[in-house]
Amino acid sequence: MRIFLAGATGALGRRLVPLLVSGGHQVTGTTRSAGKAAELRAAGVEPVVLDALDADAVKAAVVAAGPDVVVHQLTALAGPANLRKFDDYFAATNRLRTEGTDNLLAAAATAGARRFVAQSFTGWTNERTGSLIKTEQDPLDPNPTAASRTTLAAVRHVEQTVTAADGIVLRYGGFYGPGTGLGTGGELLAMVRERKLPIVGGGTGMWSFIHIDDAVDATLLAIVGDQTGLFNIVDDEPAPVSDWLPYLAESIGAKPPWRVPAWLVRPLLGEHGVSLMTRSRGSSNAKAKRELGWAPAYPSWRIGFREGLG
Repeated sequence: MRIFLAGATGALGRRLVPLLVSGGHQVTGTTRSAGKAAELRAAGVEPVVLDALDADAVKAAVVAAGPDVVVHQLTALAGPANLRKFDDYFAATNRLRTEGTDNLLAAAATAGARRFVAQSFTGWTNERTGSLIKTEQDPLDPNPTAASRTTLAAVRHVEQTVTAADGIVLRYGGFYGPGTGLGTGGELLAMVRERKLPIVGGGTGMWSFIHIDDAVDATLLAIVGDQTGLFNIVDDEPAPVSDWLPYLAESIGAKPPWRVPAWLVRPLLGEHGVSLMTRSRGSSNAKAKRELGWAPAYPSWRIGFREGLG
């Protein structure tokens, strides 16, 4: 197939490209950096240096590529998130999830692409009441923290507009593994090693993880398949912070994380940071396993944190 991959040099895009090329697909990949164009060309991809917020440029690039499938993997994140100013940290990514999504959808329609695959997220976006594990049928949080309202609205926009266009949205859990913040050399892993990521309160917030290569495998299935709608792409074991964070520290030979009361770190982490650690909900992967025919090679972070970080 002819595939237009927006975000070909991101954490997931970089690892997806070799699978697409080796599968015989003709790939056009975007990057914001002219310096990365040579990297894409060497990998067998036709590079396009593109500002996804420029609707005319997006339309021209997609039409020129003539894709069967458009894949939206655009983000603009760097370094650990500022939890007190969460929306500010995600501001550029939020524009990619709103304006960028609209530009890519319009271009895909003009080019006659038959399929649209988009990235979303699952975790803190879940409603923070009721069951600890949420499915795709459960609503996004109707009462998000003040610091995350714009970011959640952007996530909602991606999901609503892409599914309305009969596309497929992959809600990835927290990435770990090579090239991610929770991989060798990553910023979050360094925080764990330096005991700068504490267990807040009882550490009752539920998190869902996914190894980056398992996310790539699910994305490949979505590209070549015909399913539409929302899919949680997470491992089999959602877990509270009080379980996974000490285990991660032990796995990398670090000292156990500090335990601190929520009131003490609220000025530093803000409402959203405390919520992540104490009130967030995990997600179920049953639908993706059933309908995509996908199963993670790392079914639990317990295996992945010991064997898959590097």
